[in-house]
Amino acid sequence: MSKTSSPEGYLPSHTARSAIFAANRATGHIALGVDAVDGRTRRARVHEEGSLRVRFPHSAAGALEAVIVNTAGGMTGGDRFSIDLSVAPGANLIACTAAAEKIYRSTGADAEMKVTLAVGDNARLSWLPQETILFDRSRLKRSIDIELAAGGSLIMAEAVVFGRTAMGETMNEGCFTDRWRVRRAGKLVFADSVRLGGRIADRLGRPAVAAGGNAIATALIAPCHDGAVDAVRALEERFAGEVGVSAWNGIALVRFCARDGAALRHDLITVLAALNATVPRLWLQ
Repeated sequence: MSKTSSPEGYLPSHTARSAIFAANRATGHIALGVDAVDGRTRRARVHEEGSLRVRFPHSAAGALEAVIVNTAGGMTGGDRFSIDLSVAPGANLIACTAAAEKIYRSTGADAEMKVTLAVGDNARLSWLPQETILFDRSRLKRSIDIELAAGGSLIMAEAVVFGRTAMGETMNEGCFTDRWRVRRAGKLVFADSVRLGGRIADRLGRPAVAAGGNAIATALIAPCHDGAVDAVRALEERFAGEVGVSAWNGIALVRFCARDGAALRHDLITVLAALNATVPRLWLQ
């Protein structure tokens, strides 16, 4: 403790204040591994730590559905969460979150989320969490690292909403950093990094950024089947926002921009259905 001239006596030192701050931050970790057993996907390893839990409400058509729950009710500056999913050869896992992840205002530190996905040969993973909602002055640093075997299949989508427009809220300022790295058979095949900081509402209002849109998403399909791009482009008249798709080296990437979270979800479900992806039931409730 360090003494001050205050008649109140002692105040915590900088080190002590840092320790108090860290002790009051939420942490969570999930490590889930699944195997294929007699044509069905079964849990092989489940580890839960801190504020994160995983539940398994449905299993059908050989696939296992995993629902991730954040018992802390959201994240704020200094919180640290990590998720590790491993899908063994022949297994089929559909993973989502129980609700939209809310990132609350920070006094300065980043909330950090690390996602690691591993997909074996002849295995399939659908990583389809519900939206991440960023509140005003929130700070989120997210990284997603994927190891995809040569014969593995992946469908993933991540959506971000900048403030709850239905509640009259706007994310005026804050920071959002997002880093994706995808490796197939050990070779880097996709790398994407996004950083929005400062006056985010002003940046999103620019025509070359989001033209006033308040919600964005990215979907990645690997490998993509022949005709995936044409299937998405054929839906142009049905989209509530803007949707763009491209494909190269067996990977399809779809970018979304919409006025709000409801319009974004409509477009995501429309595209995933066209690509024969199983949409988690929680998305439809």
